[in-house]
Amino acid sequence: MITGVGRVLVVDDNAENRLLAQATLDDEDIPCTVVSNGEDALVAFEREKPDCVLLDIRMPGLDGIEVCQRIRAMPGGNATAIVFVTAQRDVESFDEASRAGGDDFLTKPFNPAALVVRIQTAVHLHRLAVAHQELAVELKRQRDQLQRLQLHKEQLTQFLVHDFKNPVNSIELHAQRVLRNATDERSRDAAVKIQGDSRALLRMISNLLDIGKADEDRLAPARQAVAIGSLIRDVTLELQPLAAGAEVELVEQVAACDVELDPDLMFRVLANLVDNAIRHAPERSAITISARRSAAGLELRVADAGAGVPTELRAQIFERFVSAGEAAGRSNRGLGLAFCRIAIEAHHGRIWVEDAKPGAMFCIELPDPT
Repeated sequence: MITGVGRVLVVDDNAENRLLAQATLDDEDIPCTVVSNGEDALVAFEREKPDCVLLDIRMPGLDGIEVCQRIRAMPGGNATAIVFVTAQRDVESFDEASRAGGDDFLTKPFNPAALVVRIQTAVHLHRLAVAHQELAVELKRQRDQLQRLQLHKEQLTQFLVHDFKNPVNSIELHAQRVLRNATDERSRDAAVKIQGDSRALLRMISNLLDIGKADEDRLAPARQAVAIGSLIRDVTLELQPLAAGAEVELVEQVAACDVELDPDLMFRVLANLVDNAIRHAPERSAITISARRSAAGLELRVADAGAGVPTELRAQIFERFVSAGEAAGRSNRGLGLAFCRIAIEAHHGRIWVEDAKPGAMFCIELPDPT
């Protein structure tokens, strides 16, 4: 239960958002009043005098910014914490909400557990600030600055990854032209390498976009029936030039079966794992990509004969920018393995690392969709 929080006023023109917020508050035994527009919000605020207002920014009629300004001008309006809830994840909306007198800024779709924490924190900090405690005011200022910087970073990432797609696609197309018209082996080899690297870069760009979606709870697999053997064959064909350059053999061990999954997400998961295995496998060794039915659904494994991952680091290696360290001879290149975990969890599956004796075995378990 949220301690120290009385009634919450929920203002949102979207019925699903109102229901989710109300259900979350009901679970915490917090009384709430729910309205669908700015005019009703002002009436409800004057009547209820809530401890906190969850306020949508973009609404027809009176928008959230104007509602916030009017609440702050009403008797008792400065004693209430106001948390803006919006689908607008940009710096401009954040600055607008802060200037209007908002205490916090939460983006949709929100996680119910995160909503609970943010309400409690906003109410607590607002009470401290009203009591003129300089530390509370400074704490909110620093938190707002960090949140603003985070939004700046996300916007920059989105701009970059979208702008990168066109030139990378162009490189891929030019590599295909060179490959079709090459008259000597060196030109063909160069074109194949350019093509492989451009496709790897496109995977990285797509991974960045999907990690951003996951951060906003918007990553939803587009499931369809997929022949897992064909999917694995596509992965090995794309990574074969990289494997050949590293003098590594790719071996498929696949029990034929059809599964329901997102083929694009799963292709990139397997490509990331095979790419990672190639970079850590010793020369003249084999990387095995296997698939079979299990009691839970589908089990996938990518095993190499490299240095392996120390037991104490096997959970951490799926975190962003975590490295197993040069002493271990194994590292996460930054976001590849983090994307794998996010994509597998979006399928309600799990991913983990085992000892391949020698080497590392990355294991995936995907349940049958119900």
